[in-house]
Parts: sequence; structure tokens; C-alpha cells
Amino acid sequence: MKRSILLVDDEVAVLLTLKAVLEINGFDVDTAASGREGRIKLRSHQYHMVITDMRMESDAAGIEVIAAARRASYHPAVALLTAFPVAEEDWQALGAHKMLVKPMHTRILLQQIEKMLAVHEAELSIRSVPPPTPAAPSKAAKPASAKSSKSSRSAAKQPAAKKPLARRTAKKIAAKKSRAKKSSAKKSAAKPTAKAAKR
Repeated sequence: MKRSILLVDDEVAVLLTLKAVLEINGFDVDTAASGREGRIKLRSHQYHMVITDMRMESDAAGIEVIAAARRASYHPAVALLTAFPVAEEDWQALGAHKMLVKPMHTRILLQQIEKMLAVHEAELSIRSVPPPTPAAPSKAAKPASAKSSKSSRSAAKQPAAKKPLARRTAKKIAAKKSRAKKSSAKKSAAKPTAKAAKR
């Protein structure tokens, strides 16, 4: 996809020359011959970059174009094109990302535009990445101590395991036998006394 550039300048010769150079080098170029026209195009189209002159129909026309570009939701890179260089802190304060001084050698101009677009696109991609969110703890990742305490609680709630049926039956039989022995012993002890009483 071609990267689109909006050129804003009231000098038709500058517009046509820059447009031709940029289009030959693979850019999709739109032009505006005044600050007002530039602001309208910024609202109705989307551009990767805006290059605007400073002084056009008014001394503040370029500043207004820069402000409109900075308000645009698609965040284009913004370059100030001027024949009257200003201090770096001044054009940065206006909101421009770069100052291009005209006239400029074509090769240098293209290098500066390419570099500016690369830096700006990298900044946008960093800004658009959401901050990392902490991963939700998975159910499988519960600590072993919690599992062991849970299992020990559930084991404590359960009633004691019943003894095997064979063991219980054997105990009952043994108890019955011992009771039977005791009762037979009592009977045998009581018989001689009864015989003695008869005599």
C-alpha cells in the first residue's frame, strides 16, 4: 500500500515539483494551495504525512495546518516546509516533527521523509500496543498444600470405614460361644448341689 502525503503550499511551482518527485519515488501525493484547503483535506482524507509551508494566506496559516494535523485521529507525521529556518525549539513547540528547509536537494529530502516516516510509524506501533495484563491464575495451578488440606478435611468428615463382614461375624460367633460356655459351666456347677439336696 502506498504511503500518502499531503503537500500544503501557496507556491504552485513548489507543489508541482515536490508532487512529481514524491510520486516518482512511490508516494501517493495530494496537494492544497492554502492553509484553509489543507485543513479541509485533513478532515476529509487520511494521510501518513503532512508537509506544510509556514506563511501562506496569513503568517499563521502553516501553524493552523499543523494544529489540525495534530488533532486528526489518524495521527499523521507533520513536517514544516519553510524558506526561513526557525529554531528547533520553536518548530517543535508548534507541533511539527521535522523542519524541511527549501530549496532542498531531492535525495536529501527523500532521505529525511523516509526517516521521519519510519520513526513516526515505530512510535505509533509502540503506542497502540496494550499494556501487558497479569495472567489469571489457572485452576490447575493451585498449590499442593491447598489440595492436601482440602483432602484431609474431606477425609475427616467421612465416617470411619466399617470393618469387614467376615471379621464381624467371627467376633459374634466367638462371643456366643463364650456365653454358651459360661452358661454350661454354671449349669454343671448347680447340678451337684441339687443332688445333695435330694439326699
